[in-house]
Amino acid sequence: MDLNSSIAASRLVAAQRALDVTASNVANVDTPGFRAERMLFTDWLSRQRDTAPPPGGNPVAYVQDRATWRDQTQGAISRTGNPFDLALSGDGYFTVNTQAGPRLTRNGRFGLQPDGTLADMAGHPVLDTTGQPIQLSPSDTSVTIASDGTVSSRNGQLGKLGVVQPGDPLRLAAEGGALLRADTPTSAVTTPAIVQGAVEGSNVQPVLEMTRMMDGLRQFQFVSELVQAESDRQQAAIDKLLPQGT
Repeated sequence: MDLNSSIAASRLVAAQRALDVTASNVANVDTPGFRAERMLFTDWLSRQRDTAPPPGGNPVAYVQDRATWRDQTQGAISRTGNPFDLALSGDGYFTVNTQAGPRLTRNGRFGLQPDGTLADMAGHPVLDTTGQPIQLSPSDTSVTIASDGTVSSRNGQLGKLGVVQPGDPLRLAAEGGALLRADTPTSAVTTPAIVQGAVEGSNVQPVLEMTRMMDGLRQFQFVSELVQAESDRQQAAIDKLLPQGT
């Protein structure tokens, strides 16, 4: 592959990655607590034998996918009336226990399992400040959850929801639309702001994401046409240089 095609191919790979991220944002527009992802692209300069470009030439810059970062803008909070729906009005994440270990989430659409365990929609138990599941008994009625996470019923205090903050929020790894894996240590949020009977919506803006998708698709098509035109040009040059019948 020649130099021009190699540079264009790097742009195609980056454009495809950007389209995948945008498509994921659009797919999670209705996922509670979902935060949109964004791409960070940089140039990668081709290593030359010398530090300076060859005579008459310029440094060769390829496009590379540097990283994916998550938009931390707060989603809109809407009331549901379900006492086990919880929204975070501020920083932090709830912790749920999965088969792969504890995971973070801002999707506070919770409910009770048959055994009284507070869990998310996938059945993952919600953990308290000590890392244990919160469990209610049949006699626990009129359940209230304070803004600091304290869970109480007519029988008294039942526990306190754990709300944590990762050491580096930008290094959270998504596992599906609702769960995040923290690759850095987490610490408890001292003053969480939990809203009972409400959920935080996705911060994805559908019109903006669809505009980004159309723009990315146009860029992908343009570079694809450029690669095809370069291939046609090279083939035409080869046909002219080679003797007829060779």
